[in-house]
Amino acid sequence: MNPRKKQSSRDPGARNSAAGRGNWIGWLRSRRPARLACLAAFLLLITAGPVPAADTLRVGFQATGTFAWVLDVIRRHRLAERAGLDLRVSQFASPDAGKLALNSGSADVAISDWLWVARERALGGKLVFYPYSSAVGAVMVKADSPIKGISDLKGRVLAVAGGPLDKSWLIVRAAALQRGIDLKREATLQYGAPPLMFQKTEQGEADASLNFWNFCARLEASGFRSVLDVRDAERELGAAEPIAMVGYVFPEAFATSHRSAIDRFLEVAKAANDILAKSDSEWDALRPLIKAEDEATFRALRDRTRAGMPKRSLDGEITDASQLFKTLADLGGPELVGPAKGLDPHLYYHPSVSGE
Repeated sequence: MNPRKKQSSRDPGARNSAAGRGNWIGWLRSRRPARLACLAAFLLLITAGPVPAADTLRVGFQATGTFAWVLDVIRRHRLAERAGLDLRVSQFASPDAGKLALNSGSADVAISDWLWVARERALGGKLVFYPYSSAVGAVMVKADSPIKGISDLKGRVLAVAGGPLDKSWLIVRAAALQRGIDLKREATLQYGAPPLMFQKTEQGEADASLNFWNFCARLEASGFRSVLDVRDAERELGAAEPIAMVGYVFPEAFATSHRSAIDRFLEVAKAANDILAKSDSEWDALRPLIKAEDEATFRALRDRTRAGMPKRSLDGEITDASQLFKTLADLGGPELVGPAKGLDPHLYYHPSVSGE
């Protein structure tokens, strides 16, 4: 008699156990890739050290500004988290609130213009600047307006967003002076907040309007046309390419002591811009923030934002900004730029690794 056969007949459980072991071994073999992956993950877990804490940056933004759109892209794609950054964002009611936050030390990063940073440095404030956008406004008129150029503004009402020291107004005025036209004397000027000047222009209370670029985009979508773009005026004053008039501003001491965090933040912001430059679907996701009145306005805001994204070297920016600064300083004087005679060479922040 076969002993193995006899044992199997006496012990059905043994036979079942043997079959069970065979099935179990087969199951293990069939799942070898999964087991190896689990084992690798487990080994990584027990050998990896503690996860380092993310560097915190306090970032201020204006709810109606385009930086809010960039921050939304960063949040949805978890770009800051992947770069080891913890962005603590605060909303400002106005650009002046952002300037106050920077000067008081309650914000590490905010958006402002380089002329203000230049004036602060001339007066002893230690801030640094890095380009964010070259999007600027334009002198806009109705499509059927008889005004065809700057010379036609003589004797007309020109609504100017901001005040007599607004950077766009000074650039347009300087370009007009080169053509022999003094708009300050030969046109009737109305100064006011951008939304008010926008309304005056729409209602026909002004013959032309020089406003911020986002209001110009809305005017363009409603049938207005440009007489002179501020970027063209910059070129007339010697700039080789459009200048990033607004940018990221950091307290210099913070940027020096947190250089790695600042550099990573700039890389994250660039990655967000790259996404916005290439993907229309990203803009669809931003519609609730943009709050465009219609599709034409939405497209105008999208296209002008893309056109304003900096694309050239930092050295090129500095060269053109230095040239423009001298012109604006001559027009605006100490009230605009403080005691500075030229652009501070240390105004611009230079990333450790910029790829430029």
